[in-house]
Amino acid sequence: MSSHAGTIDHHHDPSTSTGIPNKKLLMWTFLASDCMFFGALISTHLIYRLHPPAGGLEPKIVFSPELTSFSTFILLMSSLMMALAVTAIQKGNVKSCRWSLLTTIFFGMIFLGCQVYEFNHFVHEKHMTLSNSLLGTTFYTLTGTHGCHVAIGVLWLGLMYVRSFKVASNTSWFSSQLLHTITLFGALLASLKVTLGLVHALQTTPTYGEAFHHFMADEWIYCVIGLIAYGLLAFHFAKPRGAVQFTEANAIDVEGMGLYWHFVDIVWIVIFTAVYLLEYL
Repeated sequence: MSSHAGTIDHHHDPSTSTGIPNKKLLMWTFLASDCMFFGALISTHLIYRLHPPAGGLEPKIVFSPELTSFSTFILLMSSLMMALAVTAIQKGNVKSCRWSLLTTIFFGMIFLGCQVYEFNHFVHEKHMTLSNSLLGTTFYTLTGTHGCHVAIGVLWLGLMYVRSFKVASNTSWFSSQLLHTITLFGALLASLKVTLGLVHALQTTPTYGEAFHHFMADEWIYCVIGLIAYGLLAFHFAKPRGAVQFTEANAIDVEGMGLYWHFVDIVWIVIFTAVYLLEYL
């Protein structure tokens, strides 16, 4: 831990007229505009729910509350890990910050995997598409927009994780960390494929034993690829190669990412309540 931890004020910047760091102020401004955007999408869906067209799809028949509840829990846990990452970097604990960022990324990929499976299930099994019903139009537009925000957040977190390994004396950071970045996102894609395979097996087989058998038969190669990629991340790329530039002075960058990620989680809680839970009240 750096000996300078605690000397940096992460919440007040005397060099700005507002006292708020410019990066944080910019993020709050963006989130305010994004809040209005999501408010419009959620309101549109609620208006549809109050005045559904005749002959439309019944939401209770289409939705799968068990899977969505699981993915919601995973996203909430990712918010906890993001908060731990912010706390760690504020204390100058870069190693702990990295592990928290990596766990947040992993949870975000699980959420995206569940959403991709859900969309595929709704289209092919429930026959709800973007154009054949008003429910499909509002649902896919709202939840798909949120999914894009999660994907952008995962990409941002991944780049920040790789950035935390930038050695202070290394001027060619991009070329030296390109393989690190490729390995990280290879691991994430393998995680996404494994998640989709596991959810599919659990949804289509009657017992857990059969589900595990089908899952391992279909997805073992992606499990191996994922284990190799995460092994490289943990035991090769994570090895110290000198003093890094990523210190508690960069806490404002992690805080900005944290604001974005917490906003995405809060929006999903509203979406989960308005789209899913209201149908069962």
